[in-house]
This record gives sequence, structure tokens and C-alpha cells, in this order.
Amino acid sequence: MREYTERALDIAQGNGATYADIRIVRRENQNITVKNGVVQTLSLDDDFGFGIRVIADGAWGFASSNRLNPEEIERVSAQAVTIAKASALVKEHDVEIGPPETHIDVYKTPFEIDPFEVSLEDKLDELSAADKEARGVAGIAVAESSMGFLRETKTFASTEGSYIEQELIESGLGIVVRAVGEGEMQQRSYPNSFGRHQGTAGYEFVKQWDLPGNARQAAEEAVALLSAPQCPSKTTTLILDGPQLALQVHESCGHPIELDRVFGTEAAYAGTSFLTTEKYGAFRYGSEIVNIVADAVTPGGLGTYGYDDEGVPGQSTDIVKKGMFVGYLTSRESASQLRKTHPNAPERSNGTMRADGWNRVPIIRMNNVSLMPGDCTLDEMIADTKDGIYMLTNKSWSIDDKRLNFQFGTELAYEIKDGKIGQMVKNATYTGITPQFWGGCDAICNADHWNVWGTPNCGKGQPGQTAHTGHGTAPARFRNVQVGLM
Repeated sequence: MREYTERALDIAQGNGATYADIRIVRRENQNITVKNGVVQTLSLDDDFGFGIRVIADGAWGFASSNRLNPEEIERVSAQAVTIAKASALVKEHDVEIGPPETHIDVYKTPFEIDPFEVSLEDKLDELSAADKEARGVAGIAVAESSMGFLRETKTFASTEGSYIEQELIESGLGIVVRAVGEGEMQQRSYPNSFGRHQGTAGYEFVKQWDLPGNARQAAEEAVALLSAPQCPSKTTTLILDGPQLALQVHESCGHPIELDRVFGTEAAYAGTSFLTTEKYGAFRYGSEIVNIVADAVTPGGLGTYGYDDEGVPGQSTDIVKKGMFVGYLTSRESASQLRKTHPNAPERSNGTMRADGWNRVPIIRMNNVSLMPGDCTLDEMIADTKDGIYMLTNKSWSIDDKRLNFQFGTELAYEIKDGKIGQMVKNATYTGITPQFWGGCDAICNADHWNVWGTPNCGKGQPGQTAHTGHGTAPARFRNVQVGLM
């Protein structure tokens, strides 16, 4: 690969680029789905290509190809410079990317069992066993179980002297069951909603979550929801389980801390952010116990990697500390831009630029944005709640384009009465305004309850890009929340 990368960078500089980098990326994806005892999906995709990004005349240019040979390397490299020079004709200011990033390294996801070495028969047996368990419950109309595996190998090189090789492995699994009654449908998912839970790990991740051993409980809950009463409408105390809280963090913290959204360079797809730069270091995001960290180093997190797609090392960054907003997700360019108005801001990027494959330009993406654990158990939290609702597993969400006003619905909920779990209720929803909601957080479960939940379907950008992100959470409690219909 060095021959290709060196040629690409030489051509770019020879054509006038002041900076250039190249990513050579191969992705292997396997997806398997079993629905009502029948194999619905069985795919193995192999995608390969390279992308070259340059700065010329103070502007960015990018070009890519799926043909890796010397002639194509030269053509695409020259094309990227031509695009940059054309972009420079309408630039508002020169691109600045801060201090050089020079790293020579190899990074591989730690894993025990290579998921691509596990036989298809074994995987189908696992999914079929979960399917059989779920459909053994009377009243289940649909059971759909799935697995997904990814191997991504990347070579990154830059004119600053970086040469980085990475191999990232992901494994995921999940089941959703649907019960149908008189005029309604209810569903339950395990371990998480919207298809599957996923992490950077090998096939041991699948074994850890034991799909067949948990499918029946999910099915029984789905059937029970059909006859459960509606969630009451009131202002009350709310406890969220880990998976639901992970999506709450994703939507109301993860997206608004992306600095490109704050600066307006990424706005059309999903809006901007209420966390504008005058709030940096001076805004109360939540209560004193709310501590949020963004990192690319948590073992098994779906946002864990060695280096981002600008060649910046994965690292850990404080986002909210004792309730105060203290950090953004940054690129090299946006970190440099932030320092112009905030001299105390970090000089370097915190390594969150990632691209959805070789033919997309990197943009700021969440890695593992996590709510740090507190000091109580779930039983203690419930026992300390006189009246409230305990909601589990996301079913729906809506949030405005500044990530300020939101509404979420969950698959399952229970009333809490006098410190004890009460009756099951269905169609549970809650609404809030981000800083007020997090300001009402008065308890978070301890590290024994904490898990990094994978979100493999985060959309952003135009053309659209899908990112894989992680969110570490433990159940937490929030006071004075509107639940049910308003």
C-alpha cells in the first residue's frame, strides 16, 4: 500500500496541494435475518476503494475511486486538487487545520472469536433457536432475529508523514417480536430496539447476549402489553433504562456537541445545535451529578477505534462535567476555528472525524458519548421513588433541529408506587426540553448497571452517511417530567 499512498501524495503536492491525505478502505459486511422460521436475508458484501482529500489554494477538494492502480491513483489525486482549486474561487477564508498530526501505527480491534470464521450453520442455528423460543408464546404474530458483522481494514497516509493501518471488527445481534390483538400491535426488542445491539468485538459478543435465552421473555412482554392499560398523563418522576437513556444521550447531547453543526457547516440534513459557542465552558447543561464523556477508547464500544479518518488518535474528552458544558466533538479544522474565539480551547482535534466508506469525505461523528455512572443500584433508585414511571427500550423519537425540544416513546413501562414496581403500562411517552430535563436528573445507577449500547444507524450529511456510535449508560432518574399525552 505504501507505493500507492506515496504516489497519491506526491501527485497531489506536484499539482499544488499544500496538504493531502489518502484512505484506502475495504469493508466486508455479513447480514443474516430469520423471520418466522424462514431465512429472510443472507448477504456478504465486499466493498473496496480509496479517497483522496487535499487542501489547495486554501480550500478542500476530494475525489475517490474503486479502482486501485497507479494510473487511477494519479488521475484521482489530480482531480482532488482541481476540485480544491475550483472551490477556492468561492471560499470565505483559508482552511486552517492546526498543528501537524504525524503518527505511524497499527491498530486492531481486540477480539476472541473471528465472526467471519464462525460457520453460517452455527449462526443460523442461534437465530432459529431464538425464533422458535419467541414463537412458542401464544399471541406472537411476528418474530424477527438478526446478526450483523463488519470487518473494515483501512490504510491512512498524509503529507505530514502519517501512515496508519487499522482493522476494525464489529458484531451485532437482536430480536424483535410483535404481538397483534384487537386493532393494535405491541412489540418488544432484545437487547435493544431498531434491529440490533452492536459492538467492536468478535463472535463472543453474540454469545454474551444469549439471544435464545432471552427471546421468550421478550415475547411474553409483547403479549402482555396488549392487555395493559395506557400510560397515564401527568408530570411525575421518570426512570429510564440503559438502552432508552442511550438514545436520549445520542439525540440531546451527542448531536448538539458536533462542532460542524454549531458552525453551520452541517445543517441541512438534521439541523444545527443549541450549544452555540458562547455557551462553551459557561452553560449549565444538567444537574451536578451529570458527567458526560466522549471517547474512542472504551473496550467494546461501537464508537471505539485507534485513529479517526484524519489520522488523529482516538482519545477521551470531557463534554459535561458536574453539569457544566465543557467540550465539543471537533475536527482539525473546527478545533482551529474554535480557538480563534476561545483561546483556552484545545489546540488539537479530539479525533472524531469519520467517513462512511472510501467514497465519502470525513465529517464530525460521535464516537462513544457516555453518561458516567453514579452510586446507587436500580433497586435503591426504585425504592427511593414514591410515585413515577419506569420506561424501557425506545420505540419512537422526535427532536427539533437544534436538539432542544424532544419527545420519546418506549416499548414498555411500569408504574412505580411507594417504592415498588407496579402494573405494566403501554404506549408510554415523555417530553422535555434538554437542559431542563438533564437539570432534573437526581440519581444515576452505579457501574454494575453501566453498559455501552451500540447505535449502528446514525444518519448525517449530504450525501447521507451512516455512522456507528456507542453510548455508555446506566438507568437514571429525572424529576418533574411530563409523561403520556399532553
